[in-house]
Amino acid sequence: MPDKRKHRGQHPQDASLFAEKQLPNLRIAVEDFSYLLTKGYAPNASLKLVGDRFRLKERQRMAVRRCGCDAMTAKTIAAKECSKEAVNRQSIELDGFNVLIIVESALSGGLILKGYDHCYKDLASIHSTYKKVLETEKAIEIIGNGLEALEITEVSWFLDRPVSNSGRLKQILLAYAEKHSLDWEVHLVFNPDKTLIERQNLVASSDSIVVRESKNWFNLTGFLIDNYIKNAQIIDLN
Repeated sequence: MPDKRKHRGQHPQDASLFAEKQLPNLRIAVEDFSYLLTKGYAPNASLKLVGDRFRLKERQRMAVRRCGCDAMTAKTIAAKECSKEAVNRQSIELDGFNVLIIVESALSGGLILKGYDHCYKDLASIHSTYKKVLETEKAIEIIGNGLEALEITEVSWFLDRPVSNSGRLKQILLAYAEKHSLDWEVHLVFNPDKTLIERQNLVASSDSIVVRESKNWFNLTGFLIDNYIKNAQIIDLN
C-alpha cells in the first residue's frame, strides 16, 4: 500500500497514550529500563520486563526504548556535548534523516521526546522509505537558518543510501544550498551511523550510539526546536 501521509504528525492514539496522567509511569519506566541497562541486562528483555510491569502499549514501549540508556552512556554523551558557542565557525556532519525527520515531526505536531541522554527523539518511522511531507521544505529552511545563525562554516549531510528516495532528498538539499549560497555537501552512504563514528568529527544527531562514539556532538535538533518551532509537543521523559 502506498504511503499517502502528508504530515509527520502524531499517531491517532498518541493523545491518549502520552496524556498527562500517563507521564509519571512512563518516566518511571524509562528510569527502570535505564537502570537495567546499566546493570548489563539485554535491551529487549529489559524492555519487555518494564513494559509488562507498567502494561505499556507498543508506542509507549518504543518511547521508553528510545529515551532510555545506561548510566555510562548518558555520562559520556554529556561530556562530549558542545555548547552553541563552541560550534561557532566549525564544520559539522549531520545524521541526515535523523535530524530532518525530528524537525519535520516537530513542525507537524508530532511528539518530541526528551530522553535520559537529554537528546530529542521522535516516534516517526520511515521503514526504509523516505516520503517528502508538507513540512519538509520548511524543515530544511529551519535547519539552514539555524546553521547560519550558529555560523557553521561547512555542513556535510549523510543519508542512508538504501532508503528509497534518499537520492531525491539529496537533490532537494543541494538545490536549497545552491539557491542560498550555502556550503553544503550531501553524501549517500550505506551506514551513516558507522560512517559518522569512523570519521570522528563534530556531529549532529540524537542517536545515542552515534553521539556516544563520536569525538563530540551538538544538540542541533534541540537548538532548532527551542528557537524556531513554537508550540512543539515536547514530552520530557528524563
